[in-house]
Amino acid sequence: MPLLSRPIVEIIPERFSCREFLEKPVPVDSLGILEAFICALPAGPFGSRPRFQMLAASAQDPDALHGLGTYGFIRGATAFLVGASKPVGRYLEDLGYLMEETILAATSLGLGTCWLGGSFKRSSFGRRISIQPTEEIPAVTAMGLMLNEEEARNGLIRQQVGAHQRRSWERMFWEDDFAHPLTRTRAEDYALPLEMVRLGPSASNKQPWQVVRKGSDWHFYLRRTQGYHQGAVNQALKIADLQRIDIGIAMCHFELTARELGLAGEWIEAQPEMEIPFPLVKYVVTWRERSA
Repeated sequence: MPLLSRPIVEIIPERFSCREFLEKPVPVDSLGILEAFICALPAGPFGSRPRFQMLAASAQDPDALHGLGTYGFIRGATAFLVGASKPVGRYLEDLGYLMEETILAATSLGLGTCWLGGSFKRSSFGRRISIQPTEEIPAVTAMGLMLNEEEARNGLIRQQVGAHQRRSWERMFWEDDFAHPLTRTRAEDYALPLEMVRLGPSASNKQPWQVVRKGSDWHFYLRRTQGYHQGAVNQALKIADLQRIDIGIAMCHFELTARELGLAGEWIEAQPEMEIPFPLVKYVVTWRERSA
């Protein structure tokens, strides 16, 4: 996988949803680094290869992004990362994983970013990247130079969506089953990868991740929000199943951190036999530890 310029455990806590940008083009060298990063991306953990394309304004063409709509949620962005994929298999999880990895690369370069899953005009972005009949655009990411980092981190929209809030460790990570919360002490070397999962972005800050440790297996589950994807607005606007993208983001944070710490493992499908006491919880994938 492409290398990031700084330790991932430094980059992840720095990333936040920036919605106000300086109306100044992203530096050419930063765009070049991101383009090279995208070209070097492998397939996602489930084997699909989303197509990513950067759209950016420049000093020579300041109106390059004219007509790309974000319904007023984003101000001043001078670049967008667009993700397109064929809707086959676990394509949303793969897109979430790989787009988040690229976002972390942008964060390491000092750029502000913001995931957009529902608040953008798919048709305008589709025309700009010459979307194919077999593709859809589940998400885009706004990018640019932050207008004011301190103000952006404490902006009104972030407060309204509860972006500062995070589920507690005890409500997200478990040992052996869903009856015994996993402590940081018991998580041992994997306490930091799990904390990086907890800090991850998610649609409407729902944080739908549940992880159960059983021996050397870490089982990832999606705990859906009642009616979230099936809502009339989401269906009308053809918004993707964003909570599946959230799982890809969690997998990205977990694996990048584990590998940085020298913790070897691989993603497999190994659903365990266990009672699930919560509604709308579905098994997704397992990280199995192995000797380095």
